[in-house]
Amino acid sequence: MERLRQRADFLAAATGTKVPAAAFVLQARKRADEGPVRIGFTVSKKVGNAVERNRVRRRLREIVRLAPSDGLRSGHDYVVIGRRAALTVPFERIAHDFRGALRRAHAGRNGDTGSR
Repeated sequence: MERLRQRADFLAAATGTKVPAAAFVLQARKRADEGPVRIGFTVSKKVGNAVERNRVRRRLREIVRLAPSDGLRSGHDYVVIGRRAALTVPFERIAHDFRGALRRAHAGRNGDTGSR
């Protein structure tokens, strides 16, 4: 699993499927290649101060790290946008929501998340 770091990659992922949840929004996009999974995290200043944003980002990174490997598909880019609720929602609920968001993101048109 690789990290998204370029702004262009985040913008490209924004054109794919969006799946909202209480603590985050998941964006998923199928790339043209079949390379490794790439994932990015973003938390805006509207969420809170730097300490709160970093706490949200750390919780979301851990959720992705613990997610079952079959949920993240090779050749896809994912962006997880943190919401303020991620500070208070129980960790297990966020993990459950993330697994459900992955299923919904891939349940689109024949699993092709880049066609919407």
